[in-house]
Amino acid sequence: MSDDTPDEIEEGKRLIRHGGSGGLSLAERVSERFRRLAWRTPFHALRLRGRHPLKLIAVPEDPFAGDPRRGNALLDERMAFRGESIAFADLDFAKPNWKPPFGEHLHSFAWLRDLSTVAPRAIGAPIAEALMRAWLAVHAEKVSEPAWGAELWGRRILHWTAHAPLILSSSDLVYRSLVLNTLARGARHLDRAADKAPAGVARIAAWCGVIAAGLLIPGGDPRRQIGEDGLTRAIEQAVHEDGGVAARAPLVQLDIIMLLTMLREVYTARRLAPPAALSAALGRMVPALQGVCHADHGLSSWQGGGPVRPERIDEIVAATGVRARPLRQARDWGYQRLAQGDAVVIVDAAPPPIARLAAGGCASTLAFEMSDGAERLVVNCGGARAAIAQIPQALADGLRTTAAHSTLIVGDSNSTAIHPDGTLGRGVAEVEQARQESATGSRIEASHDGYARRFGFLHRRQLLLAADGRELRGDDMLLPAGKRRKSAAAIFAIRFHLGAGVEAAPTADGMAALLRLPSGKLWQFRCRGGVLAIEESLWIDPDGRPVSTQQIVVSGEATAGGETIGWALKRAT
Repeated sequence: MSDDTPDEIEEGKRLIRHGGSGGLSLAERVSERFRRLAWRTPFHALRLRGRHPLKLIAVPEDPFAGDPRRGNALLDERMAFRGESIAFADLDFAKPNWKPPFGEHLHSFAWLRDLSTVAPRAIGAPIAEALMRAWLAVHAEKVSEPAWGAELWGRRILHWTAHAPLILSSSDLVYRSLVLNTLARGARHLDRAADKAPAGVARIAAWCGVIAAGLLIPGGDPRRQIGEDGLTRAIEQAVHEDGGVAARAPLVQLDIIMLLTMLREVYTARRLAPPAALSAALGRMVPALQGVCHADHGLSSWQGGGPVRPERIDEIVAATGVRARPLRQARDWGYQRLAQGDAVVIVDAAPPPIARLAAGGCASTLAFEMSDGAERLVVNCGGARAAIAQIPQALADGLRTTAAHSTLIVGDSNSTAIHPDGTLGRGVAEVEQARQESATGSRIEASHDGYARRFGFLHRRQLLLAADGRELRGDDMLLPAGKRRKSAAAIFAIRFHLGAGVEAAPTADGMAALLRLPSGKLWQFRCRGGVLAIEESLWIDPDGRPVSTQQIVVSGEATAGGETIGWALKRAT
């Protein structure tokens, strides 16, 4: 897609959430359990036997840089990830003593990217080989979870092959043979496990591993063809026509883009053209990703993800080779982007993802984020799935609630239920939206039914961003929902979580607040109806760490006939 491709602004849209509260069925869980138990049988061990490859056909490039801080920790013989740091001597692969995100990072061998970023082969290879030997001693022959999970094997094949110089530089022929044989065994395992991986990023990662093995291990042409067919199906199931992922999580969007770009490098190493489905998916997904980025290209915080720094987004987009304008209106992805002057507003205008497609989803319907140039003015707390290990689980759970997002909340209740097991339950089932572009600016109107059953109200939000980007006007309405009108009044609060470093001070009349951005820019917030207060909040930064911030809260009580609260954010300097 070129830069001059026109946006297609749709006048109206209704998004409906089907099967929202259902995760895997009991039959599906039982079937999955038996399948995993079958991995331990002698019959499955026989399936993994085959020819021992002597070498890789080619070594692809890794198109992405690693994290220098994590890489330097490896040089100090420590594995560090999301606040956890464990010395090599204390890494026990037989008896894991780490949290699941750390284990996934360790087993995926994504840390090879970090190591290669800070050290040449002569320095990095002994470190990589020591960790590889420790992993092989426990997992090379024993098929078990989580190490042999299909998603992790897919990621591991991509990283082992891209960083083969770090793990295959040894003169120990027995060790080199063990690495290559384990790689081949993992590929045979994936041949049968890839299509059983959970739909979404896990299945895409698994099929990427199948294809990479087919391209890089001798005799892999049949595997490559099967893998390409499987990847095409996995992409069709996980990615909407507008380029957004069904899980509705920008971090998942970013992850899939990186996986597909790594796989494309495998084709490049073999001087082969990638399949059309891969290239087409990247062409759709990159504009959708950019659509949920702020003016500085930094990623906004949605569906459990924290922000990602602009330079990282720029690196990833550049690696894809896709040049496109940010997607402004997504038909199925559900995020609406209003961009005028220096201001960008990103709105969640769709139901939350269904339970089986997203772990750790959030009740964020009709929330928004807003930036003025490189500074974030209004944000969501974010980071439920990207926070450091030291954040208590109760706080991480709280980051998924409606109250942790910049939207209206009724009765201190989530617009979509969050179950104790982490899945999303009943609530928002339908969102109606309409959008208009005119000389005066960009306007969006959307409503959801998340409070209709419990409180008898629809929440409708109207946002108008002026053509110069210096004013955002909003109306939040609670409208009676058909015949299910409640007689009792309902308490509501509209929350505006402020960006890091934004200082809020109330005006004398108590109906407005002055907002000073770190650069010195001034914005004024004013509302009519409700009571304005400034309270403490927090924001999860790009490192997954909580930062103390402030929030504006407009609260009140809605009668059975409904309520309308008008508000405006206006640039003062």
